[in-house]
Amino acid sequence: HHVTVIIQDGVATTHVDQVFVNDQPYTVEGTYLFPLPSDATVSDFAMWVDGKRVEGRVLGRDEARAIYDEIVRKRRDPALLEYVGRGAVQASIFPIPPQAERRIELEYSQVLPLEGGLVHYVYPLNTEKFSAQPLQDVSIQVDIRSQAALKAIYSPSHKVAIDRDGDHHAVVSYEDANVRPETDFELYYTVSEDAVGVNLLAYREGDEDGFFLLLVAPQVQVDQSQVVAKDVIIVLDTSGSMAGEKIAQAKEALTYILDHLNPEDRFNIIAFSTGLKRYADGLRPASEAAEARDFVRRLEAAGSTDINRALLEAMGQSEASGRKRPTVLIFLTDGLPTAGVTDVSAILRNVAQAAPDNVRLFAFGVGDDVNTTLLDTLAQDHHGASAYVRPGERLDEAVSGFYAKVQTPLLSDLKLEVQGVTVDEVYPDPLPDLFAGAQLVVVGRYRRSGPATITLTGQINGETRRFTYADQTFRSEGGEAFIPRLWATRAIGHLLTQVRLNGPDQETIDAIVKLSVRYGIVTPYTSYLVQEQDALTQEGQERIAREAMATAPAAMPQSGGAAVAKSQAEQALRDAAQPLAPRGGGGGETGGEEAQVIKVVGSKTFILQGGVWTDTAFDPSRMKTTRVGFGSDDYFKLLSARPELGPVFALGPQVIVVLDGMAYETVAGAGDPLTLPATATPPPASTAPSPAGDATATPMSPSGLLLEPGPPAGNHLPTGVLAALAGLAAFSLAVVVIARRR
Repeated sequence: HHVTVIIQDGVATTHVDQVFVNDQPYTVEGTYLFPLPSDATVSDFAMWVDGKRVEGRVLGRDEARAIYDEIVRKRRDPALLEYVGRGAVQASIFPIPPQAERRIELEYSQVLPLEGGLVHYVYPLNTEKFSAQPLQDVSIQVDIRSQAALKAIYSPSHKVAIDRDGDHHAVVSYEDANVRPETDFELYYTVSEDAVGVNLLAYREGDEDGFFLLLVAPQVQVDQSQVVAKDVIIVLDTSGSMAGEKIAQAKEALTYILDHLNPEDRFNIIAFSTGLKRYADGLRPASEAAEARDFVRRLEAAGSTDINRALLEAMGQSEASGRKRPTVLIFLTDGLPTAGVTDVSAILRNVAQAAPDNVRLFAFGVGDDVNTTLLDTLAQDHHGASAYVRPGERLDEAVSGFYAKVQTPLLSDLKLEVQGVTVDEVYPDPLPDLFAGAQLVVVGRYRRSGPATITLTGQINGETRRFTYADQTFRSEGGEAFIPRLWATRAIGHLLTQVRLNGPDQETIDAIVKLSVRYGIVTPYTSYLVQEQDALTQEGQERIAREAMATAPAAMPQSGGAAVAKSQAEQALRDAAQPLAPRGGGGGETGGEEAQVIKVVGSKTFILQGGVWTDTAFDPSRMKTTRVGFGSDDYFKLLSARPELGPVFALGPQVIVVLDGMAYETVAGAGDPLTLPATATPPPASTAPSPAGDATATPMSPSGLLLEPGPPAGNHLPTGVLAALAGLAAFSLAVVVIARRR
């Protein structure tokens, strides 16, 4: 399943290339259905099978809806309800003989609305409910060209590679193999001629506090006068345990940094073991990089590990350099402190007292014999980050990759101010520095909706710069439904880190449990929540939190493989660019048994309990459900009144969902008398397409292939049999299989 997209100044042309394989011993005939985006035009219905053009037609919304409903009623399978409200392309496919393939190509175009400098593209990649087998190969490549300068490029759904060629062209790519995608592919990009682009996305439901996301991105090509001159201090562990491959790779990493200093930068190298070895007594200009390479080449590994003395020496040099320049302190070690001051708390206090405000400390732990509490706290307290190079990984690649991102700082000491709306619980906190070619994804909560002015301040070569963005709107209802889950992912990562570094407390564990249950993000304290029948009640969550607190260790392991893995997992949550997905498919994985019983639809999370997909906003101790018979007239009336329920009902025939404070439960047989809720207000025509599960729009839907097996020789299929066709390798967006007697 290969997709190529060209977006030229907001006009997207999508080319879909699919291959279906019939692994069955009998011939299969089919009808191809591709539910279209609401604003798409089939520019070239290029569907080719075995070199022959396949004729098809475009269905309107009502005709497509009738087909979807008919299939749902006949098969008692609600999967297609996700696509209510969309038109479709329909074509008859030539019979597919046993073991044969059919290749299908389709192309369509759409104008992507530009709203506040933000463009949103969605491709329907959700195949999890339809694919009999995982997709053997899937790839999406988006080529973006824009006359206006591109700023942020961001996917909330998938981890993508971004290749930027200047300020006006970028290529975004995603690929995977042997996967069953369950998340539509989403891509946002922003355009602006400002030196720093800032774009706001928001989501709010009912009377709850809202969620917001800021995309902050500078230009890619910058004038050298705009680059912030920095000081780079490298503190390298050369104790005996670094001997061999570690010290060799460390030298490669240092050489890379020296080769990529900016002309106005200054630097020094402090090698430490039992004692110290400095390249120079103080910071030296970048022009001396060649001499420093000789110093690096002669370094050898021997002795113990005096971390305290080395860091204090580095802090002293940073302070002497003056506070106008940011100082990037790169600290590499592979062991625990074994010489001088060895108490971790004392080291942290000493460094905190000596460190000036301009230091950004980035710690690299090499191997598993490092103290994660020490390295993580140093990075957290000094506006940096920590990273770990596990056994078998390359230190030089990790360090050089990091330095390439921070090589060209543009704004330091970033601060965010919002006037007109109150915001809080902002992550990351504090904001990191802004570098050329990089971007920040900032999430938080807001209390009141309405217009606001956003101001970003920072330091450029000792001067304060302010960037003001007026006429920003924090929505009163609806919006991008992925934001709450992304916020919760980062919030849980932050809280887990505080517990690990500072010890457990009841208030923090209470918060972790509530967020975990609400958003289905499994944590060490809620790893068994899917088995807890009362986990959705307030009393049940309080009980889980009390039990977690009672069994939580007073101190977490600080070193060893488990401690390093825990630190890495928490950092992945704190820095997440995509919401943590309950299953694989782009936003991450939780793994384990719980992955089969948690699903996300838009901003809602559902847990499978007793065969019923249950909204985590449903509290069975305080709420009663209105039962709706699955497949009944009331069922389809409710869906017509609130089409956003389509993706929810597509979970299965038994669902409990909370809508406008009311709980609806789909059941077998007859339901209760139904009073229809108010019809949802459709979004304005100018609104950008909404992500899957948005309360204001049904998500874009995948294509489908309705397959009808022909009669095998000497055998007849009984009427009504639904053939699973488990061998069908459905390299497609979606496959619905129907068997009938012919």
